[in-house]
Amino acid sequence: TGEEERRVVAAAAAAAAAGNYCTDAKEKQTHFGFETVSESEKAERVYKVFENVAKRYDVMNDAMSLGIHRLWKDALLYKMNPMPGTKLLDVAGGTGDIAFRFIDYVRSQQERRSRQEMKSYQSPSWQDISKLYQQQDDNDTHLRSKAVICDINKEMLKFGRQKAEQLNYTDGLSWVVGNAEELPFDDDKFDVYTIAFGIRNVTHIDQVLQEAYRVLKPGGRFLCLEFSRVQNPIISRLYDLYSFQVIPVLGEVIAADWKSYQYLVESIRRFPEQEEFRAMIEDAGFYKVEYSNLTSGIVAIHSGFKF
Repeated sequence: TGEEERRVVAAAAAAAAAGNYCTDAKEKQTHFGFETVSESEKAERVYKVFENVAKRYDVMNDAMSLGIHRLWKDALLYKMNPMPGTKLLDVAGGTGDIAFRFIDYVRSQQERRSRQEMKSYQSPSWQDISKLYQQQDDNDTHLRSKAVICDINKEMLKFGRQKAEQLNYTDGLSWVVGNAEELPFDDDKFDVYTIAFGIRNVTHIDQVLQEAYRVLKPGGRFLCLEFSRVQNPIISRLYDLYSFQVIPVLGEVIAADWKSYQYLVESIRRFPEQEEFRAMIEDAGFYKVEYSNLTSGIVAIHSGFKF
């Protein structure tokens, strides 16, 4: 009948529409370095890259940057200037570099404060000294800083835990497997959110920024250390030459992995330049967003606050 024919046609149209939708979703594209791939393929390949490089990650960082990455990370901590009691979330921080510096920075502040209090006594008795250390222990208990290291890659976290044990970072750290685009934490939980050399590897930068905003407390701070655009044209040409001709070779020699380090170089060139990334952070809801270039803009630190 005519009614049956209309139902068949409607069902076929609905099936075709559903098929087209699935096809569109399946074929949604993004970039993996200079390649164009599906979003799911990028996620899998990025995971594999860091699974492959985990054991040699720190050695390669020293080799690729001639050790300067350590100064960049120190600069991030000085900009953060965390106080005792600060609760930090370090995303894509599997090897622990930022978290370890955070713990050291807070400890040094506490020790400096203790020395200043001790100097305030002209001729302290043993009772004064004992009382001061008791107060320090009480303060440390109440103002104990904590760092949560969150990384999607289990191998990176495994290596980070091993480093923590070797370097005697046992207190104040926790390790969580989690996706930066969908963090496994409650709203308004952390004072500071950091991500160092990780955000360029995600599929959806906007989702990462929205998640950062969600888990920060009101007044909390977002800090991102990432490769960026070199400002000086001459340095830029030299940097490109070094990046594409030397870094993959170092990857092959030190880690027996040319392709992973070729991707890392290409991913840097794909990442938004400083002003564009600043605008993306503002779009996520942050205010007082600013950035500072390090080493002529080879890297930049972006900062923003949650209302």
